[in-house]
Amino acid sequence: MKINRIIYAAVAMTLAVACVQTPEVEFGVDASTIEIGPAGGVRNINVSSSGNWVVITDAPWISVSPANGRGTVECAVNVDSALVTDSRSAIVRIQNLETGEKKDFTVSQAGFDFQIKPEKTQVDIEEFAAYDSRFFTVKVKSNVKFDVVLPEGAEKWLSYKLDTLDLPSTEGEDGFTIRRPRTTVVRFDWKINTRDTERIAEVEFRPRESVGMDATAGMKIVQKAALPIPVGTPQGDSLSLLAISRALNIYTEWETSERMEHWNNVKVWKKGPGVPDDMVGRVKYVQFFMFKTKEEIPFEIQNLTAAEEIVIYSNANHFLCSLGTGEHITKLTNLKRLTIGAYGLTSLHPDFKNLKNLEYLDLSSNCFQTIPDILTPENFPNLHALVMNANQRYTIYDMANDTRENIGGLVDENNFPERILRWNKLDTLRLSVNYLHGSLPTMSNHEKWTAEEVHACDTLPEILIGLPKVLPTTQFFAINFNRLTGELPDWLLYHPKLDLWYPYSLVFSQEGKTKDGESAGFSNEPVSLDYYYHHYKNKKYNPNNRSEE
Repeated sequence: MKINRIIYAAVAMTLAVACVQTPEVEFGVDASTIEIGPAGGVRNINVSSSGNWVVITDAPWISVSPANGRGTVECAVNVDSALVTDSRSAIVRIQNLETGEKKDFTVSQAGFDFQIKPEKTQVDIEEFAAYDSRFFTVKVKSNVKFDVVLPEGAEKWLSYKLDTLDLPSTEGEDGFTIRRPRTTVVRFDWKINTRDTERIAEVEFRPRESVGMDATAGMKIVQKAALPIPVGTPQGDSLSLLAISRALNIYTEWETSERMEHWNNVKVWKKGPGVPDDMVGRVKYVQFFMFKTKEEIPFEIQNLTAAEEIVIYSNANHFLCSLGTGEHITKLTNLKRLTIGAYGLTSLHPDFKNLKNLEYLDLSSNCFQTIPDILTPENFPNLHALVMNANQRYTIYDMANDTRENIGGLVDENNFPERILRWNKLDTLRLSVNYLHGSLPTMSNHEKWTAEEVHACDTLPEILIGLPKVLPTTQFFAINFNRLTGELPDWLLYHPKLDLWYPYSLVFSQEGKTKDGESAGFSNEPVSLDYYYHHYKNKKYNPNNRSEE
């Protein structure tokens, strides 16, 4: 009975509560205006109501969640990013579905100002990095097209590439209105800092049209100073060798724990007669071998002012490159022997003529299209050996059926370079394995052998009298494996040194087909040198050059 009384009491209390009428809630919203920036975002409002309600707006850039409901609810008002530079506003209406009552509030959004905003205001870079790492990128947010403006002088060590800035526009009363800011990327490439002071460039991002901007955006680029090198000292030479090795990306390294005089492929000046004290211990000879670079010869080469011979050979990229020597090596006026081989050269710096003390120059296995005009006896009065063999970028056997360009091999020499044959002081001339074409010049207007010269030397035959006196001191002459045709001229067939030139392998032998489809080779190549020894009676017969009797 007690349990029943408890149940009856609980039911009575429930009925009493149910009979109490829920109070009416006034319909409305807690804000009349929402203001938001151009980037958009979310703002919350409270809708109060006793019944069902719905949100109504014709602004596509505004959405309300939830868009309908019953009773009092907190709603999120989502505002998209602005599209234009002008401000905009719209009405959002809340309607009571039971009474038809309406409550409005306004959403106002500011437009974007014209802006050019780089993500960084300062970029710090090293004085050196590997070739493919000498760049950085900067993101720039802008709603106006702009140019990158480098300060005066900075273009010597800075360059840039600006991605296309896609700025779709809308037609308005005042013409085209720029839309919201977009992000683009600017790539800056930089060069090695060779000075012991830092370099600074204040870069501007300048709009291409006159727009209302408070200030032009800018960015500071600061490059570290290079380590100072005591030029003219053994220490300076050793630091320079290491810097050159680093820049060339040489595959092997020197053992720097040892003295420089013990480094591989390095010789230094020793104390002795005729050697100034300030040269003792400095680099006399150095070889840089097997490396990978896409740049001209590093600037530190100019510090090796005591060097007599430098060899730079075997760039892994040489057949892909079209490089110049650069100006730095032209400062080494004491050089007597220089080899820049398999580097990828196609030109010599105009100041290369400053190397007037050169006696030996090897430019083999590069990519020269022509023999540089700067190579003349006037510019190099002491040069006695010129080596320019194997300058082919590609091996092309049939030139008539190949359309490749930039093939090297001295192919752009219209005829055999007659001016080189006039270089009388050369004792070595190597032009083998190139694409020289045409016939050898007769040199008919060149200096001739005189009767007095011939009669004064009992080893010279009468047949030389009146023939062109071409390369009279040349001990080694090689033009094999080119695309030469036509007749061998008499100055060559009866040259006093012909039998020393290994003519059947290094002179007469040609290969392939010319651009005209003609098979390379000389039409009057002698079967043997019997004709030659018939005139040079005092010469010893070489059995390899003798025909069987």
